[in-house]
Amino acid sequence: MELLAFLIPFVLLGTAVVFVAFSGGPGKAREAYLTRGGTVFKLFVPVAFVVLGVGVPALVMANRDEAEGGTGSLRSEKLTTAESNGKTLFRQRCASCHTLGAVNARGVTGPNLDRIGAVNEARIRTAIRVGGTGQGRMPAELLTGPDAQDVSKYVAKVAGRN
Repeated sequence: MELLAFLIPFVLLGTAVVFVAFSGGPGKAREAYLTRGGTVFKLFVPVAFVVLGVGVPALVMANRDEAEGGTGSLRSEKLTTAESNGKTLFRQRCASCHTLGAVNARGVTGPNLDRIGAVNEARIRTAIRVGGTGQGRMPAELLTGPDAQDVSKYVAKVAGRN
């Protein structure tokens, strides 16, 4: 019900824009409205309204992926439980510093994980354990144990794939 209340103003505005556009401008739209327009106009506006105002959004919503966030090739892939946990942990602990397209992370402090190349689980676990490259910008052992493993599995799977 809330969605319907949210959409009504946009539907009305869209209808008005379509009416004005297909009438030939504001002056002709006013004339067509006042004189009730021709038969073609009376048929075309409702059809255009249904196709553009209802059909297109319905198609977009029906075809969207069920993946939460992210873009690119991984939207249709399924994540394991560990990778899903790694994705959540990455968003919480790493996304503010690192760039990773799979979660729309745009960090500026740490390296862009989509561009560093040769990303594998062992390299990522080592970086988490020692604090990145050892330059002191990333805290050592920011994640430990299974959490570090889950993040490393997730990043190794998605880095550089967008």
